[in-house]
Amino acid sequence: MATKLLMRWNIRPETESEYYEFLVHEFMPGMNKLGITDIQVWYTTYGDCEQKLASGVTPSMDKMNAALRSSSWDKLREKLQTYVTDFDLKIISGTRGFQI
Repeated sequence: MATKLLMRWNIRPETESEYYEFLVHEFMPGMNKLGITDIQVWYTTYGDCEQKLASGVTPSMDKMNAALRSSSWDKLREKLQTYVTDFDLKIISGTRGFQI
């Protein structure tokens, strides 16, 4: 069964331009290399919640667990956290449509 990774965070204002460079050139391609595909990132424009919601999908829970246990994921997550605050993630069974 497909498995979805959901992540939320706020961008540190002082790192905004570096954050976008990292997101496009390292984070998203790095997730793809780990087998996490269909990556989507949304920006919150209204409401009291994190600025960003991002998701990615693997074909199974085993593949998601393997990706998130890898040293490559640790490096991506650690670098992302230099640009953001309030990082949180959860893993859910993937279904069609928007999930939170």
